[in-house]
Amino acid sequence: MISLPSRDFLDTPIEEFIISSEKVAHVQIGNSAEHALLVLTKTGYSAIPVLDPKYRFRGLINAQRITDAILGLDHIEYERLPDIKVDDIMEKNLPLIHINERFQRALDLLIDQNFLCVVDDDDQFMGILTRRVILKQLKKQIYQLKK
Repeated sequence: MISLPSRDFLDTPIEEFIISSEKVAHVQIGNSAEHALLVLTKTGYSAIPVLDPKYRFRGLINAQRITDAILGLDHIEYERLPDIKVDDIMEKNLPLIHINERFQRALDLLIDQNFLCVVDDDDQFMGILTRRVILKQLKKQIYQLKK
């Protein structure tokens, strides 16, 4: 069992650890699956947020959901990509984290997620919090035990 010198870090606000929305690739509701696939391919991300025109978070889209939408019986129907809208195929039921949440809550949610979308009281997309960032902070705390 690891015993940390202080549990205060679990109460640290996540705000200082998020990647700002300005730095996160996204698509908007109404964009085509073709556009989303291009953004995913160019950025190399596994999934990207879907926002409405007021930059409120609405869901996530990934290449698998796009591919599933164009699978035909005999072949992949690439010609359908421009006609499929991201809001028809995006994932809507996923965990979010509020900008004012604490490290402990993020740690709990990131066990099963690569990243979390961070929102404010109005569902405005504030950015993402990655599992990598959380693990780096835990590593820092554990290494302080050696001192």
